[in-house]
Parts: sequence; C-alpha cells; structure tokens
Amino acid sequence: MTHHRLFGRLVPVELAAAIILTAAACFSFVGHAHAADVPGPLVDVDWLKTNLDQPDLVVLDTRGEADGSDPYAEGHIPGAVHAPYPGGWRATRDGVPGQLPELSALEKHIGSLGISGDETIVIVPAASSSSEFGGATRIYWTLKLAGLDHLAILNGGYRAWNADPSTTLATDTPEIVAADFKAQLRPELLVSSDDVRSHLDDGSTVLLDGRPAEQFKGKEKHPAAKRFGHLPGAVNLDQSVFFDPATGKLVPQTVAASLLPEAAAQSKAEVVSYCNTGHWASMNWFVLSEVLGHKNVTLYDDSMVGWTENPDNPVESERSRLDDIKAWWNGNG
Repeated sequence: MTHHRLFGRLVPVELAAAIILTAAACFSFVGHAHAADVPGPLVDVDWLKTNLDQPDLVVLDTRGEADGSDPYAEGHIPGAVHAPYPGGWRATRDGVPGQLPELSALEKHIGSLGISGDETIVIVPAASSSSEFGGATRIYWTLKLAGLDHLAILNGGYRAWNADPSTTLATDTPEIVAADFKAQLRPELLVSSDDVRSHLDDGSTVLLDGRPAEQFKGKEKHPAAKRFGHLPGAVNLDQSVFFDPATGKLVPQTVAASLLPEAAAQSKAEVVSYCNTGHWASMNWFVLSEVLGHKNVTLYDDSMVGWTENPDNPVESERSRLDDIKAWWNGNG
C-alpha cells in the first residue's frame, strides 16, 4: 500500500487524500465566512435586496435631518442602522472642523452601530447631490482607515432603493447591540501637513484638489480657511464630475477614468487627495482608489482649512486685488 507523509506521519495515500480534501473544504468555508461579501466598492439595489437578510450584513443609513424633518424615521431600508453624517464621523480638532475624531471616540462610534469588524457594511446616502454622496465616501474611507475591508456604497443610495417598486420600507428602529470595536489603523491612507510639505518640491506626487474651480483659483474660499487659493503645484478635479445628478449614481468606470487629469491618470501615480476639510476629497479618493484601483492614493484630512492655519505654509492663488475689493464691498472679505 502506498503511503504519504502527512503532518509528520506516514498514512495510506487514500486516507491522506481524504484528510486533505476535508481540510480544503473547511478552509474554503472559513474563507467565505462573509455570506454577504460585496462584489465591489459599489453595489446596486438588486444585490442589496438579495443579501438583505444575511446575518453579517450591516446597512448604514447616513441621511441626517433636513429642514426639520427626519427622513430615516419617515422610511428606510428594512434593518438599516441610522448613522447620520457628519454625526460621530467627524470632529473639530486643533481648531480645524470636520476632522477624524480621536481614535477612542471613533472606535466608540463605530462600535455603537453594532460593528465589531467582521461584518459586511453597505453605506446608504440619500444620493441627492455629489456633496451629499461624498458623506458616504468619507465614511467608507474612515471605515477602511480603521481596518475594515468588507465595504460598499449603494450606488444611487436611498433614492434608487425607494424608486424600485419591488423594494419595501420600514419605519421601526432596529435594536442595536453595541460592539467592542478596536481599530486596526491603516496609516498609509492618510497624510498630514508635514507629509504634504515634504511633497511640495519632490515633483513626483500629484496634489489633487477636489474643490470647485472658483475655490481652487482663489476667487472663493471655505469660511474657516485663513487664505484663498490652493496647494502649490496642485491640479484641480472638482469631485462633482463623478456624480450623475439625474440618477444619484456615480458615472460608469470608463467615464470616470476619462475624466482624470493627465497627472493623476497613471495608475502608479502617487496622489494626495484634498479639498477644504477632507469631505470632497473623499470622493476623488474613492473613485481613484476603489473604483479605478489606483494603489498610491491618500487623503489629506486637514486640507486647506488646516493648511492655512499655519501662515508659513505656501499657497498659490489667481486672486487679484479687485477680487479683494469686491469681497470687502459685499461684506464677505
């Protein structure tokens, strides 16, 4: 009888084969423990309908109150957890609004949503505008930074779900069992002001500004920014170009790729995505990193508000003296 050495012992080859096949089946089962594994960074309504009852699925409804109404209370995807944006997702740190919360606060917030780290998470914005959709991309980036992998955004958001005649809505609030979430941080997804300063003169890093052109040029600015303009040498890509307002969805992958400026189009290019406080920047980060698969894309959380806190940090601008006079005359200078 032919024998095979397995785990240090000689066993009949037939028995060895059986043990190996059984072990492979077990490992295969373990490897697919996430019954609701997402097929990509974006899922559609049909996928969510099919997987809605999976026990490891967490649906985060990010819609906040608007005009005195509570859209979540009025109707939401069955079982969805209310996680309004910005809510506990952002905080003011060192005088800069909209920043990542302290680690302990972020862990507590994620855990309060019943997330331990093993779940599959689908983020559902209203999808009413590119900026509102950007709340979902910012949450996605935050969760990935915290070490989570099984993530997706519902393309078209609540708007697409509600428009499908085969879907249902709920008004009850699901019971949430808080989890003890511990982040496994991925620092490679985040850059600091010191990092940005080191990139200003290296010529190899693309500083990608996700704001509207008027802010990039220095004609307008965020109220909390100390100066007008953009990071020296930056390239402008208004994040709104990736959002289709007619459908509430992101544009197709091929269209998204065609919209990239030449400097950021190379898949190996090192890109720092920024805006005012890291909100719009998350949309550009999401499209480049998650949709198009570029590997070297980071997000600058402080962005222009944090950058201009330091008067020694250089800024480029097309702003003229006439612009200053007009702003003063209109009372917003």
